[in-house]
Amino acid sequence: MGDMVAWEYALLVRRYQGQGRNFHVSFVWYGPDGSRKDITAYGDTAIAHLNRAGRDGWELVSAAEDVNNVQGSTEVHRYHLKRPIA
Repeated sequence: MGDMVAWEYALLVRRYQGQGRNFHVSFVWYGPDGSRKDITAYGDTAIAHLNRAGRDGWELVSAAEDVNNVQGSTEVHRYHLKRPIA
């Protein structure tokens, strides 16, 4: 069967909550060990966070978006990432 690659997975979640001119964007990293860390301070765009993860060996596998426009706006973007386990 050859050499099999073992993967570990992580999740980056971008949450936008706003109403009118008042809004808040946050980023949370869910690590492969089950940890949860607010990484908002590391950048203000998803691209900044994905590039940072890419430098650590993470590859984007898929992305999903949920939008709820009832009473203001809430957007949740989920970025699923993987990297080989050394």
